Amino acid sequence: MWFAIFGGIFILIGLAIGYLLRKILARRKIDSYEAKIEKMLEDARNEAKEILINAKDKAVKILEDAKKEERERREELSAIEKRIERKEEFIDKKFQDLEVIKQELRKKIAKIREMKQNLEELKEQELKLIEKVAGMTKEQATEELFKKIEQENSQTILDRIRKIEQEGLETYERKAKEILAAIIQRLASAQATEITTSSVALPSEEFKGKIIGKEGRNIRAFEKETGVELIVDETPDAIIISSFDPIRRQVAKIALEKLIADGRIQPARIEEFVRKAQEEINKNIKEAGEEAVREVGLVGLDPKLIQLLGRLKYRTSFGQNVLRHSIEAAHLAGMLASELNADITICKKAALLHDIGKALDHEVEGSHVEIGRKILQKFKIDDAIIKAMQSHHEEYPYETLESVIVQTAEAISASRPGARRDTLENYLKRLAELENIAKSFEGVEKAYAIQAGRELRIFVTPEKVDDLVAYNLAKKIAQTIEKELKYPGEIKVMVIRETRVIEYAK
Repeated sequence: MWFAIFGGIFILIGLAIGYLLRKILARRKIDSYEAKIEKMLEDARNEAKEILINAKDKAVKILEDAKKEERERREELSAIEKRIERKEEFIDKKFQDLEVIKQELRKKIAKIREMKQNLEELKEQELKLIEKVAGMTKEQATEELFKKIEQENSQTILDRIRKIEQEGLETYERKAKEILAAIIQRLASAQATEITTSSVALPSEEFKGKIIGKEGRNIRAFEKETGVELIVDETPDAIIISSFDPIRRQVAKIALEKLIADGRIQPARIEEFVRKAQEEINKNIKEAGEEAVREVGLVGLDPKLIQLLGRLKYRTSFGQNVLRHSIEAAHLAGMLASELNADITICKKAALLHDIGKALDHEVEGSHVEIGRKILQKFKIDDAIIKAMQSHHEEYPYETLESVIVQTAEAISASRPGARRDTLENYLKRLAELENIAKSFEGVEKAYAIQAGRELRIFVTPEKVDDLVAYNLAKKIAQTIEKELKYPGEIKVMVIRETRVIEYAK
């Protein structure tokens, strides 16, 4: 028991001694940390003192530099102020001088106005005096002066007008001729050979009797089915088919040739072979339309419109095949469009379809241009193409460049040498109309159409028509011909004024 008590006392004493030792060690450690902190604080204080000293030195230097710069600025400002003062003095002096000049100018202006007013009054008095002496007003005198100048210089004015017009015409004509000549040379087409009759060869003369038939029944049946006239005359081994409708004439020719080859000519066989010929013609028409479109290089046309186009193969105008004419015009229009930077496709389509109305114009009322417009509208053809084709006979105004090109191409195709044949009646009628138009103008003494109607020579009365009037007369007659007549190519209008003086020596 005592042993336990003493052991507990020793433990307590050990604990107390351990506590004291630990406290002593902790105190020493704390003192060591405090010494370090104190040293760090001392170092920081010394460093702060050095920084403050340096900052003060820099501040003093900056302050001195600022004061120096301020002194320099003040000196500069002082110099500027002196210069401004000198300039203000100069401007004030100039302003005073300007005021003096302004006053002098005002006085001069007032004096000039007064002088101008005096001159106007003197001019008015002088004009009244002149009018009183001359017996006419200012307007009358002016008119008389201009009239006199015009009379004295009419020839000079006329020559000047002619020179200006001639120079412009020569330039434009030369360029136009170059383009048209190049285009025409690039296209060669067939000559006009179409007529209103067709001849069918016979193996022998006995076939004429077979074609006529008993009491003429075969020929009557044939003419009824085809709508043509068969001419059986004394021409050996041939029979003539006459009709102004080329499609009917071609159907009749094919049917008759097949009947002759078959040898059995009777009303029933006639009806059968005419029907077959019509089917063959329809097939040919379709192929002709497709071939025309391919030749021109177009796509996208309605097959029914192509069928109508093919019918033009059997249509002629003054001996010119209308389908070949349309193809030729399309090629010409395409080449013209490429030269003039126009739409080539529109020009080609419009030129190819410009005479499409002729495929129906014997079945529908109206001109072929109007019928053609309705056909193209029905097939929903582009409005630009319709505008380009509708002006080729000048029934409608030229709305686009393409319409002028199509009209030009059509005229070239129709008027080239050998393209068309005209009847003697139409030829004589055109010549008479040309002369009558010229004779309808006042002052015309005689008029003669020469060079197959390509030139109109007009003789005027010199006492009624002077040179200037003759010049205007030629233009008026040419304009009237353009407005009232339709003709291929160009007509030259020549006005001739001559003065003949006759005296007799006795």
